[in-house]
Order: sequence, then C-alpha cells, then structure tokens
Amino acid sequence: MESSMASLQPVTHIIFDMDGLLLDTEQLYTSVFREICKRFGKEYTWEVKTLVMGKLSLPAAQIIRDTLELPLTAEELLNESRIKQEKVFPTASLMPGVEKLIYHLHKHSIPIAVATSSAGVTFEMKTSRHKDFFNLFHHIVLGDDPDVKSGKPQPDLFLLCAKRFDPPPPLEKCLVFEDAPNGVKAAQAAGMQVVMIPDENLDKNLTKEATLILKSMEDFKPELFGLPAYD
Repeated sequence: MESSMASLQPVTHIIFDMDGLLLDTEQLYTSVFREICKRFGKEYTWEVKTLVMGKLSLPAAQIIRDTLELPLTAEELLNESRIKQEKVFPTASLMPGVEKLIYHLHKHSIPIAVATSSAGVTFEMKTSRHKDFFNLFHHIVLGDDPDVKSGKPQPDLFLLCAKRFDPPPPLEKCLVFEDAPNGVKAAQAAGMQVVMIPDENLDKNLTKEATLILKSMEDFKPELFGLPAYD
C-alpha cells in the first residue's frame, strides 16, 4: 500500500471503473487483440495495451491500428474484435475483493456508481452473469452515453457520473477506483481522489499519480477515507 495516510480525505460517494477493476476483462481484451494482430504478423504487447487502457473503443482501436500499422481501418478492427468478444465477454468474473466491498458499501447506504468506457453493447455482454451485482449501483455511466463528449483521460465520465447522484455531491467528496493510468488522470482532472489497483504488468512509473495504490481490492480499508470499516 503506497501513499501518505495524512493526505487521504474523507469521502461520501464512490465511483468505480469496470474493466480490470470490478470485472476481470482485461485479459479477455488482450487475448482478442493478440489473436487479431497475430494474423498480420504483429504483436499486441503490454506497451500497446497500456496506451489504450481506459479509452473509448474506437479511439482505442485507432491507436492499436496506427501503432502496429495494421492493414485495416480502426472500424474494421473494432468490428472484428466485437465478434470475438461476443464469445468471451460473458465469461468475465468479478475481481477478488470486489463483491465484499460493494455489498458492504450498499449495506451501509454509501452511494456508489460505475463510470466505464465500455459501450452499451459490450457492457451487456460482460455483465450478463452479474445482473444482481450491478443492480446494487445507484447508476452506471457508459462510454457511449450522449452526454460524454470525451473519453478518459478527460474527466467527462467522472463529472457526469458525480452529477447523476441524487443529490450530486461536491466533487472532492467522490472517491474513484481505477486500474488504468488514463482513468487515474481523468479522476484527478475531475478533482477527485483515486485509488489505483494496477495490473502487476503495468510499468510502475505509470502508477505514481494515484492517491493510493493497492495490489488488490482485498487490501482496501474503507475507514482510511472516513467510510464504515468492515465488521
């Protein structure tokens, strides 16, 4: 656990990223894009993946296409990946410690929401086995929401998500959970504290901006941010 405890401020509302944070989908994305890139003799590396984590789907596809110089358009890459994702996304499982925290916060009536770059169609695929779990959230903001003008690292998703709580809290009273550098930047641009739970493969230099860094959701202590401790 890395941070200076003195710098942590109490919060009242919590916003969660989804991919790689609530749901173990990042390895599913990786396998899909690896398979497509391999067909063209290209390698989908962690360096490339780091560039697109947390981004909206079409800009992400454009970055992969341009970086690896793939002989197809970003739209074609996205369409092909969606076909493959239809098979694997419904198998997505919850990340360790996630269920315990969400049920705990829900039990104590702490307002919680999801802000994800996922579009509606992929959100439905990924959450199909976890409907009851996602019903615990006050609301969910998707990447293709018409009110989201720009994706992460811009703050739009988190600002919109905070605004949809009833009543909306002061931004500094929101805590964000993220796994991606782009998401951490977006949360900070929104004026929120951010707990980062990065993939162990992520370059450590890309985790420095977070308020608090954890290895797993299982390590989170709610009382550090003025929230009810686990029983």
